[in-house]
Amino acid sequence: MPLLPFQLQQEEPSQDKLAVLVDADNTQAVIIEGLLAEVAKYGIASVKRIYGDWTSTNLRSWKDKLLEYAIQPIQQFSYTTGKNATDSAMIIDAMDLLYSERLDGFCIVSSDSDFTRLAQRLRESGRKVYGFGEKKTPRAFVSVCDKFIYTEILKDNQDDEDKPAAKVKKDFKGDRRLLKLLRDTVDDLADDSGWAYLGGVGQKISLRSSEFDPRNYGFRKLADLFRAIPQFETEERAQTGGTGRQIYIRCKQSRG
Repeated sequence: MPLLPFQLQQEEPSQDKLAVLVDADNTQAVIIEGLLAEVAKYGIASVKRIYGDWTSTNLRSWKDKLLEYAIQPIQQFSYTTGKNATDSAMIIDAMDLLYSERLDGFCIVSSDSDFTRLAQRLRESGRKVYGFGEKKTPRAFVSVCDKFIYTEILKDNQDDEDKPAAKVKKDFKGDRRLLKLLRDTVDDLADDSGWAYLGGVGQKISLRSSEFDPRNYGFRKLADLFRAIPQFETEERAQTGGTGRQIYIRCKQSRG
């Protein structure tokens, strides 16, 4: 099972073999370090390929990164206007890899909805699909992935720890979709007293919403996100049969 970015338990790194396929026309080079660090949470990047027209000056920012991060560039001439040639090359390669390599999953790096059907097809074949794209990525592509990570949180000039909690708290009041997702999940897993174990909550949220990530709201951990929302309360308990601590969540309105 892939390691979720907001899980609390210490787990062995996943050994899943992954293919990382990057649409260079649709992805900024500044994210590459954060991207590969994120991929490492889910498995080993056995294949790393990036697609584009490398004769074009538009991809100059990527060229210095290819050798440093051992990414194989795949040349695709722009025979027609637009990105269709690059997209087609990625899709063909993904299907070739599906049948020729023993891969556990695919990381598709693009904000283009053209990869929606590819992601769906890979999942139908029993492979995990991790999508990476900007917040402008169409909902259809986001939803079809097992997990979708917005690349804005991966830029190497972003420091999540320095985000002010007060500003994020203010934004939650109008985010009914987020509050409903968190509240419904906690309620589903709560015991008779209303408490739910955070680890289970995180896993179920991931199943319900492929793009959910506490970092989208300025927090590195799910526990910190819950602590910042006035509608929830948290409690730390000694881990049963262990020396660690476990965090439990409860909706304040459920308190008896």
